[in-house]
Amino acid sequence: MKILLVCVGKTTVPYFATAIDVYIKRLKHYVAFDMVCLPDVKTAKSLPEQNLKNQEGEAVLKQIENGDVMILLDNNGAEFSSVEFSKWLQEKELRSVKRVVFVIGGAFGFSEAVYRRADGLFSLSRMTFSHQMIRPIFVEQLYRAMTIIKGEAYHHEDTLWQKSYNRMK
Repeated sequence: MKILLVCVGKTTVPYFATAIDVYIKRLKHYVAFDMVCLPDVKTAKSLPEQNLKNQEGEAVLKQIENGDVMILLDNNGAEFSSVEFSKWLQEKELRSVKRVVFVIGGAFGFSEAVYRRADGLFSLSRMTFSHQMIRPIFVEQLYRAMTIIKGEAYHHEDTLWQKSYNRMK
């Protein structure tokens, strides 16, 4: 299985870019992974929001191939724990899905055409994050999922905090 992360716009915050690079290097030991950052729309500031989303959406859809499972990272999406997310990815791999494409939209989200093509919506939190901040968070979660699948020690499910919290219930 291959995983592609499509992002609208380039990562302009240096420490986000550094974190992304660290986790991409780690991820490549587990899965064929690529990240595509689509160029910003040149006239973005002068366009109405809907026109901007439509132009970004066209660029996103050009990255999608027949048979891809396309998941939008969207604040209205399903939420998973890290373990649940790893199980979801493993299930896609077991079903011989050729490529899973995750998409991080621009500041205003996605066009209707992108929503129609999507196979699912995932949310990383009920909180709102900048579309640039989500990039390193999501790449780290992909790496975490791969280590969970392989049974490695990166993810610690039963933390001291969880034990204390469970005793208080």
